[in-house]
Amino acid sequence: MDLAELLAFAIAAKKVTYVGNGNFSESSSTGSHDLVYEQGHYRYRDSYFGGTDFLGQEVIWHDNEPVWAMNYFGYILRTDLITPTQAGDTLKAALSLPNSQGRLLDNFEWSNQHGVYRIASHGTITHFSGRESITVDGVLAYALDYHGGLIKP
Repeated sequence: MDLAELLAFAIAAKKVTYVGNGNFSESSSTGSHDLVYEQGHYRYRDSYFGGTDFLGQEVIWHDNEPVWAMNYFGYILRTDLITPTQAGDTLKAALSLPNSQGRLLDNFEWSNQHGVYRIASHGTITHFSGRESITVDGVLAYALDYHGGLIKP
């Protein structure tokens, strides 16, 4: 399996599903919200629970073998500064930028009318961790922590 191909697929999958308002698929677990994307030898599933505060996992299979995963937990700290809709709109706008790697290996900052979006990531597609956040007037209003990497037999 080519790691550059895996990264390109992961970025494409994220942009087609959550960022691209993709269609939800059948729930994989009671109460989960699931988004699925397939292309060639790869299959992707993002399965999460919750709304304003949420926990999820993204998994990629190559020829039906799980090869990569990422776990995440996101939450709004200050509902007086940002609504769930504003946070979601900001995330989708930032993650759809041409230079965005879809919340994987990015380190960048971007702002809109709802606040300043930042993402800081450490590592490579094989093993990484990071945080994305939105600050409003210098105050942390939203955060998401994530980590993941290759799954090895």
